[in-house]
Amino acid sequence: MRLWLNPIAGISGDMFLGALLDLGAPVEQVRAAIAATGLTGWSLARQEVQRAGLRATRAVISVSDDVPERRAGELIELASRAPRDVRALAVDAINRLARVEARLHGTTVEDVHLHELGGIDTVVDVVGVAAALVALEVTGVSSTPVHLGFGTVSTAHGVLPIPAPATLELLAGLPVTGLDVAAETVTPTGAALLGALAPRFGPLPPMTIMGTGYGAGSRDLPGRPNVLPAVLGAPTLVAGEWSVETLCVVETTLDDVTGEVLAAAAEALRELGCLDVCLVPAVGKKGRPAQLVSALTRPADRDAAMALLARETGTLGVRWHEVTRLAAPRQITTVDVAGHRIDVKIGPHGAKPEHEQVVAAARTSDRPVTEVADAALRAWSELTPPE
Repeated sequence: MRLWLNPIAGISGDMFLGALLDLGAPVEQVRAAIAATGLTGWSLARQEVQRAGLRATRAVISVSDDVPERRAGELIELASRAPRDVRALAVDAINRLARVEARLHGTTVEDVHLHELGGIDTVVDVVGVAAALVALEVTGVSSTPVHLGFGTVSTAHGVLPIPAPATLELLAGLPVTGLDVAAETVTPTGAALLGALAPRFGPLPPMTIMGTGYGAGSRDLPGRPNVLPAVLGAPTLVAGEWSVETLCVVETTLDDVTGEVLAAAAEALRELGCLDVCLVPAVGKKGRPAQLVSALTRPADRDAAMALLARETGTLGVRWHEVTRLAAPRQITTVDVAGHRIDVKIGPHGAKPEHEQVVAAARTSDRPVTEVADAALRAWSELTPPE
């Protein structure tokens, strides 16, 4: 899945988490990932709120911890205990915070103390966002430029300008734009998470929209809803052309059948209508040579393919799982090669003659298969006007 963020009112850790919860990330799964760090004295709930008349989800983080600051190393250690598919992003985000704070205060990452960033809520934010992205199966992130407010903010070091120095350093290399709002719209945690995700910046990328979410900030802003809009979708490579479809892979591993049986089973699967069938050499139990038989089929044909595979091979078990395929647009043009009609399948990046027809024409005309295929492509190119 692809995630697109539109931080028109900025971004913070809790706004990001709220947007992902609003998109459907299970709060129980997020809590479990945070709990795996060993962190105590916190709770996380989702709450529906209104921001300038727009419904949004707020990630409500409550803590019973009153420690005002911690060494960055403590937070990194906690994040490193998160589940494997979560910890990389969480650790990266906290490392970014630590490196910036260490540079600003002239110390080392190991020794730097995080003040406003040193509470439990920082770990909850970064681990929670990472866990929610995993739950939503997000594989890539895009964003519009980040909107930054102005003014001042009170910190443990006194009054600092907005954007905070740490925020500006964390946003280095990312596109930003000013916002006519006297408030901190981007927090260091939000900036660190965004930097760790390395999003592509620009308008909504080509996708099939699967859901929209709005993460609420803690207060209202003048003139606009204080929310982080997020769009979740299945990517398409070319807008309006590539289609997204759910297919099934049916497969079994065999170590006790002959090559003839395997070939017959593969041909039967193709005749059934499977979109692709392949045989992959493998090493089975006790070092026995084996073959993985894998067939790509439409969901409606899944059960028939499983039954055929079992009947033709005698296997005692067949596996299946769903996959998502991006299908390119294609068309078929028929060409004439020495009196033989051959279909040429054309896609966005090339063309290919139908192999069985090429073989039949080659046999009839006593010509090499490659020569007939080349002749078919030349005939097609002559029919296609240059771009």
